[in-house]
Amino acid sequence: MAKSRNNLLGVGGQRKKLSRAEQQGAGSARGADRKVAEDKKQELVRKMRERAEAQAAATAAEPGEQSGQSGQSGQSEQDMPPAQS
Repeated sequence: MAKSRNNLLGVGGQRKKLSRAEQQGAGSARGADRKVAEDKKQELVRKMRERAEAQAAATAAEPGEQSGQSGQSGQSEQDMPPAQS
C-alpha cells in the first residue's frame, strides 16, 4: 500500500526538552563550550595561515638555493641498491 502524503504528523523532528535553568533564561554550558571550541579553531587556522604565508615568502625570497638543489637527487646511481624483479 502506498504511503499517504497527507499525514504530516512528526515531520520536522521533536523539540528539545528544556531544563529549568534554560527555561529561566540561564542557558546551558553547551553554547559556551561551542563558542570556546570555535575560538580555538579560528586561532589554529590563523596560525596555520601565518606559517604557510611565512613559508611561501621564505621560498620566494631564496630561489637560488631551491633551483641549485633540484637537479641533484642526493644519491648517485652507484649508492642505490639494484632493483629486484
